[in-house]
Amino acid sequence: MAKTVIGSFATRQQAEAAVEALKARGVEEQEVSLVSRREGGEGARQGEASFTNQSLSEGTAWGAGIGAGAGLLASAGALAIPGIGPLVAAGPLAATLSGAAAGGLAGGLMDWGIPEADAREFENKVRQGRTLCAVRCQDAQVNEVAQVLRQHGAADVKTHPATR
Repeated sequence: MAKTVIGSFATRQQAEAAVEALKARGVEEQEVSLVSRREGGEGARQGEASFTNQSLSEGTAWGAGIGAGAGLLASAGALAIPGIGPLVAAGPLAATLSGAAAGGLAGGLMDWGIPEADAREFENKVRQGRTLCAVRCQDAQVNEVAQVLRQHGAADVKTHPATR
C-alpha cells in the first residue's frame, strides 16, 4: 500500500539536502514534492514574494541545482493560493495544488490523503515560511524516508495512507 510521508523544514537548503539523500536511496523523483512560500528576502521588491533571497520568478528555477537541473524541481512553478499567497511548488503535489487553488494548500494535501487537521497544520507551517516535503512511497520505504527527512531537519514528520 502506498503511503505519504510528510514533514516541514526550516530552510530550503535542508529540504534540498533531504531530496538528494532520498534520491541516493532510490526514491523516485516523481514521488517527491516540495512547497514553499517566502516573503521579503534580500533584493525582493516590496510586496513581492521571494524564495529565500530570490524573487519569485527566480524561485521558479529553484530546482536547477537538484539532480543537476533534471527532473523534480526543474519544473517548479509559482502558484497563488488563497490565504497563503504566492508559493513555489514542485513535484506531483504542484499539479494537485494548481487544480485545488480554491481549497488552498490544506485542500490539496487532503486530496493526497492527509487528514484535515494535519493538512491545516502543514499549511500554517508553509504560511510561516517553512518548506514542505511530501514523499509517496511503499510501506517498505516508509521508515527510511521518515528517517532521512528527520536527519535533514524535518519537523513534524507524519505518515498517512496515500489516496492516489
